[in-house]
Amino acid sequence: MKIARTMLASAALLGLMLGPVHAAELKKLGLAVANLQANFFNQIKQSVEAEAKKRGIEVITVDAKGDGPTQVNQIQDLLTQKIDALIYIPAGAAAATVPVKLAKNAGIPVVNVDRNAEGAPGDTFLATDSVASAKAVCDYILKEAGGKGKMVIIHGQKGTTPEVDRSKGCAESLKAYPDVKVVAEQFSNIWSQDEGFQIMQNMLQANPDVSIVFAQADGLALGAAQAIKVANPSQKIVVGGFDGDTAALEALSKGVFNVTATQQTQKMGRDAVENAAKLVAGEKVPPVQLMDATLTTKENVAGFIANHP
Repeated sequence: MKIARTMLASAALLGLMLGPVHAAELKKLGLAVANLQANFFNQIKQSVEAEAKKRGIEVITVDAKGDGPTQVNQIQDLLTQKIDALIYIPAGAAAATVPVKLAKNAGIPVVNVDRNAEGAPGDTFLATDSVASAKAVCDYILKEAGGKGKMVIIHGQKGTTPEVDRSKGCAESLKAYPDVKVVAEQFSNIWSQDEGFQIMQNMLQANPDVSIVFAQADGLALGAAQAIKVANPSQKIVVGGFDGDTAALEALSKGVFNVTATQQTQKMGRDAVENAAKLVAGEKVPPVQLMDATLTTKENVAGFIANHP
């Protein structure tokens, strides 16, 4: 008994000498972005950097410009710069798992944003509930078209999380509209306005009587709307997008296209930094954290232009 008391007293004394144990702190953060040409990713980048600045955290940002192998090299370089955590938006589906494995092998926690790496997910995944939001967009455009007609779908980058989920959400919506026929679908490579324009031009040539367009990103929707304006068809064509890009919201307010789903890009950036800090400190966070997007039309777009969530 005396020995046990002596050991407890010694342990207490040692604790006083050493002081409290401090959790690890996030001081240097790597941010690997898929493609900064996209307004959506730029918004997240700006939010991450602003939140990190508030917290006194250094951020090293790299832009893969849509190229997976480039991103793998960039993340290898980030790891040599002794980052404490990685915020990672995969540039594509093919090599998305490699950077996660590299970071985890180096003991670096990974926060995936917008896109997850199938088979090797990050420690947490922050994204919009794209299935529910895409269903809402497609519900809107199908109803706006009177529940019938020919539809085309311009997909995002094949196999990426948002492309898969938005396809799933729109397919759910289409189940309730048997009089709508999907006559053409095509994948884009970088979700861009130029691609949307070219794809829509080709689709209109093959299907001049199309009346419904679901473009899985606002850049694609703006390109599609531009192609429709050039073609000047006699019928009304309803166009839905996705993202709530700042330029697209302005275009939506002017009636350039019909509807989008505005994602919470500012919150995504802030939450990504918050989760990275928690992971570095050894705290547990949920493996998946999905956020709502808001169905946005000409009627409610002004609020999002004034204050993007």
